[in-house]
Amino acid sequence: MSRGLSEAGTRARTGRVVVLLAAAAVAAVDLTAKAASEARLADSSVDLGLLQLQLAYNSGVAFSMGNELPVGVLVAITAAIAVAIMVYAWHRAPQAGWVERVAGGAVIGGALANVVDRARDGRVTDYLHTGWWPTFNLADTFLVTGFIVIALLHARPERTTHTPEPAEDQSATPTITNEP
Repeated sequence: MSRGLSEAGTRARTGRVVVLLAAAAVAAVDLTAKAASEARLADSSVDLGLLQLQLAYNSGVAFSMGNELPVGVLVAITAAIAVAIMVYAWHRAPQAGWVERVAGGAVIGGALANVVDRARDGRVTDYLHTGWWPTFNLADTFLVTGFIVIALLHARPERTTHTPEPAEDQSATPTITNEP
C-alpha cells in the first residue's frame, strides 16, 4: 500500500472518529440534562436572568409543528433525517476540517438525542425557556449551532493557495552558433 493511500485512510478514520465522538458527547450531555430537568424541575423553575430552567414537553417537532401526527410517524421522520445527516457527515468527514467535523457531530448528536427522547414517550423534553422564544433543549441548540457553522463554512469562498509561476531559466535558452 502506498504512503498516500494510508495517509488518506488515516485521515478518513480520524475524521469519522471525531464526528462520532462529538455526536456521542452531545447526545450524552443532552440526555443527561433532560433526565436532570425531569427530576429537578417537575414542580419548580430556576430563574437565571435571561434564561429560565423550566420543564416543558413538545409532542411535535420544531415549534410544536406536527404535534397532531402519530408518534411513530414523527419518530420515523426525525430518525430518517438523523440518518441522512449521519450519511452525509460520514462521507464528508475525510475532507472536512476539525471545526466542520465537530459541527457535524453536534448536529448528529442533537438529532439522535431528540429521537431517543421522543421514542420513549412520544415527546421531547425541553427545559430552556427565554420568555420570548419557544422552550427548547441543548440538543436543539447543538443542532442549530452545528447547522449554522457548517453553512458558514460552505458559504465562504474557497481558499486557494497562489503558487507563483516558475521563473524562466535563462540558461535553458538555446544559443545560436555559426558553425559550418
